[in-house]
Amino acid sequence: MADFIAGYISGAAGILLGSPLDIIKARLQTGTFSSTSTYTFSTPLSTLRGATPPLLTYGALNAVLFTAYNRSLPYLPQTLPGIFTAGALAGLATFTISAPTEVIKCRAQLSAQHRSSAAVAMELLRAHGIRGLYLGGVVTALRDSIGYGFYFSTYEAVRPAFAEPEGQLAILVAGGAAGVATWASIYPLDVVKTRVQTQVLGTAAAAATERSWLLGARAGRAWHGGFGARECARRAWRDGGMRVFFDGMGVCMARAFLVNAVQWAIYEYIMRQLRTTSISLESSTQVHQRHHS
Repeated sequence: MADFIAGYISGAAGILLGSPLDIIKARLQTGTFSSTSTYTFSTPLSTLRGATPPLLTYGALNAVLFTAYNRSLPYLPQTLPGIFTAGALAGLATFTISAPTEVIKCRAQLSAQHRSSAAVAMELLRAHGIRGLYLGGVVTALRDSIGYGFYFSTYEAVRPAFAEPEGQLAILVAGGAAGVATWASIYPLDVVKTRVQTQVLGTAAAAATERSWLLGARAGRAWHGGFGARECARRAWRDGGMRVFFDGMGVCMARAFLVNAVQWAIYEYIMRQLRTTSISLESSTQVHQRHHS
């Protein structure tokens, strides 16, 4: 229960902190915004566009992530490969939450009509059913599994390098490094995921050479079934070569270090407080039992 509570609170805090940079990252990854509008927001509230699904689910996702990690780790070798495996398994466990969350978030972030997350979700459900919420699900699961393997193994590798591994500085730096390592390992996958999830969906067929097939592009046309990850990757390569798979990476790295440093610090702080409370309650119970025995 402790890792569930700590994971939920730290996850929600990370979302609010990183939302503006996350929107900019999505805009850069799809290349459908002008150079000026990519970095500007119409109102302060627009910096949180698409944040509702993560706020509602990423706390739960983080809780599932940390719970799965902490439960699987004792069954694996206490080495960096073992920690990587536990992290990968934990990342895979989050798939049922992360896939629909990512679809709704990304489509809300890039919606030219500024549709709410709820409107985006209802549109997908009406037109495509539950399947629409899992658009890009396979590449999302692959991204999460690889990414969280690096996430936990990097965190555990960096902290012992400090004189005080339990100190606040060690936690902040290790958390930030874990975030950077994670995104560096999966960034091209994330670009493909974003493009799969933000393609225009509908009943009109898009020509094979159509470049305006992503949300935010002018005169976008739709293909009913949606393109898969392989086709989206091919089109991304056609549009800009290798560079496309690293668009927005600088913004992502800055966001990754900041958000994960703060998130790990909050997580570790809450876990310490909950452990202290648990020990105090246990001690009080034992004293009470001895008094009445």
